[in-house]
Amino acid sequence: MQSLGRLMWPRISELIICNFLSQVVPKDASKLGDFQKIIESTSRFETSLKENMFISASDDKDERLSKFAENVEVHFASRKKTEILANARKLLLQCDFDIPLKSSTAKNDETAVNSHEQVVDLLFGSGRCVVSKAAIQLMELVHQTLKDVCLSSTRVALEFYHAARDAILLYEVVIPVKLEKQLDSINHVAVLMHNDCIFLSQEILGLAFEYGVEFPSSIREHAVFVDMAPRFHLMAEEILQKQIQLIIYNLKEAVDGANGFQNTHVKQQFELAKFSIDQVIFILEKAHIIWEPLLLPSTYKRSISMVLESVFSRITRDLLLLDDMAADETLQLQRLIHLMLENLSSLFESLSAVSQREKPQGDSTPSLDNLVPSLCKIRKLAELLDMPLKSITTAWESRELIRCGFTLSEVEDFIKAIFTDSPLRKECLFRVENSSF
Repeated sequence: MQSLGRLMWPRISELIICNFLSQVVPKDASKLGDFQKIIESTSRFETSLKENMFISASDDKDERLSKFAENVEVHFASRKKTEILANARKLLLQCDFDIPLKSSTAKNDETAVNSHEQVVDLLFGSGRCVVSKAAIQLMELVHQTLKDVCLSSTRVALEFYHAARDAILLYEVVIPVKLEKQLDSINHVAVLMHNDCIFLSQEILGLAFEYGVEFPSSIREHAVFVDMAPRFHLMAEEILQKQIQLIIYNLKEAVDGANGFQNTHVKQQFELAKFSIDQVIFILEKAHIIWEPLLLPSTYKRSISMVLESVFSRITRDLLLLDDMAADETLQLQRLIHLMLENLSSLFESLSAVSQREKPQGDSTPSLDNLVPSLCKIRKLAELLDMPLKSITTAWESRELIRCGFTLSEVEDFIKAIFTDSPLRKECLFRVENSSF
């Protein structure tokens, strides 16, 4: 009998573990206590086999069933960790990144956005932001896992703790790959992912405060989450900066198409410059429509100001580099500036509204001029294009042009480009050059 046991028991015990014992490992931590009956039954079964000399009474290696049953906590925790990570991966892969708005008419309706289930309160800030369903469901899974940590034995709690950490880190692994193409273009998906990372970084910082004191004492000192927060904050900033740089690049390409805004008094050249300005308007409005409803107000203000400053300073620089301009040419350039600014009025209004809400009480400084210094300059440039020479000189002497960002050389070159050589021009250039500031 013992020889038969040595031959058959390894395979029989493997089949019993695989097809029976492993199948009844509890799926819920609260039911681990019920497994005690199976442990006792398993022990009695192996004792019976020993009495019948089917397995050795002295060799611990033959107690395969008892060893498996007595380590049920380890098997439970391992299975549960695998299940948690599988669920996390599944939801990250399946969740879409749709904008949580019901209709196109609600795109700029802040009330509609803020009432949606995908709008979350940030733990360490006063703002609210829109995040993806993936981020919300992932954190729900993490919170449930950490609640189980608080109710589990040391061995199970340790596995659950690692499962919670790994589930969060799966976002960093899965989502950038899944959304790789969208991150290379200007769209709402990249903005939602940016918001997700901000949300996750702040949620991570709050986990230790929320659950740390309730963790089993043996893992309390070793359970760390704060180390993960900076990597998500960094990822958020990288995503946002990439979107900003994509927009700045597209704006540069659009302005390049204007060929330096030269000879706009010629119809073909004017149409070329106008198309360039239309492209600038389209790109900026696209950023406005995508960013304003989704980004935190402070982030929206900073980001849109950056792209506005980039394009306005570029256009202003190109216009000030023009020389020997005809009268019709200056009027056409003025028309292009007015066209651009008028079509961007809704963007300016949104930026001004955000700035007013955040501005300290009693601060009366014009917000847009502070946020986008080149906006004041390009507006003043539009005025200068049909301003008399003496008025331009007076504006310089009164420091008005300096406050708008003009330099001495820019004003001198502008006067030379607009007005033909004459005693009056020489006089005005002398006054400009010798103004004592």
